[in-house]
Amino acid sequence: MKITLNPHRGGRKLAASAPYPSIDAARVADLLSQCPAAGETPLVDAKELADVANLWIKDERGRMNLGSFKALGAAYVIARHAAEATDAPDRNTLNSRTYVTASAGNHGMSVAAGARAFGAQAVVYIAETVPERFADRLRAQKAQVVRQGVDYAASMEAANQAAQENGWTLLSDSSWDGYIEIPHMLMEGYLQMAAEAVRQCPEMPSHIMLQAGVGGLAGAVAAYARHVWGDAPKIIVVEPESAPALQASIEAGACVFADGPDSIMGRLDCKEPSLIALNGLARDADAFLTLTDDDVVQHLPAMAATGVATTASGGAGIAAAMNAQVLQRLGIGADAKVLCFLSEIAE
Repeated sequence: MKITLNPHRGGRKLAASAPYPSIDAARVADLLSQCPAAGETPLVDAKELADVANLWIKDERGRMNLGSFKALGAAYVIARHAAEATDAPDRNTLNSRTYVTASAGNHGMSVAAGARAFGAQAVVYIAETVPERFADRLRAQKAQVVRQGVDYAASMEAANQAAQENGWTLLSDSSWDGYIEIPHMLMEGYLQMAAEAVRQCPEMPSHIMLQAGVGGLAGAVAAYARHVWGDAPKIIVVEPESAPALQASIEAGACVFADGPDSIMGRLDCKEPSLIALNGLARDADAFLTLTDDDVVQHLPAMAATGVATTASGGAGIAAAMNAQVLQRLGIGADAKVLCFLSEIAE
């Protein structure tokens, strides 16, 4: 466990070539209101899980029937493209378009579902280590699955090359120099869950725990929380000990690659942060916390027994709130009101 207090809080960008995350939740809500499957997800009161006054969990497992918050990302981008193409988009609006991405999990499902809804084709590259059951889920959404690369980074490189060679649209959930517009739009889609959580919380939380891989969820939620609640909530970003890409970048004052062994928190096991998310979190987060696999896994049975079963990736932020040592070291007392996000279904 390592805690880094953010020396850049409220200050400059760490990636000059990238913007801050969007806070235009109204645009997202307007587009999603046209989608029959885009109902609100619940806020669960789970204070029995942690030694705090309140523990609120925004439960994203049912989001748009896709099992995770990622449903709000790529599918939102594709819906925006369809809405820009015509005033009355339908299942054939994007039938001349192909979206390609790499995925180790839920992002690929969002790409596939969004493409299917508007007639586009989806090609999803997965690494050699990705379970075949995930490939089958993608195929059920009519995606073409290409298994290539020893890890996620290699799969993304292959997807990017395929996009250039075939004239396809690369739809990644991360951003880097020269690739900004689409991931900025994608992160905007995540504002829907942040806006819902703000409406659903009985009162302003004192602390917000946000798990992060490349940082899309954390960056979007933190930006919106600051927009609505100002400086009062303390925002803590939670990463795997073996993939502290955001923490390392905050310590370096610039985007850096954080190498390490594989983590059981596979969806969070990202070695390089999104530049957009890094800018937002450098401005908005108060602290960056890393947890070991054991730190998270030991709390999963209690989550399941309370009705919030999830994976190590989906429950990392909740596990941080359940960890007595984390609470003590961050000065989070028994009177705290903590907001967490349960980001995916249990596998």
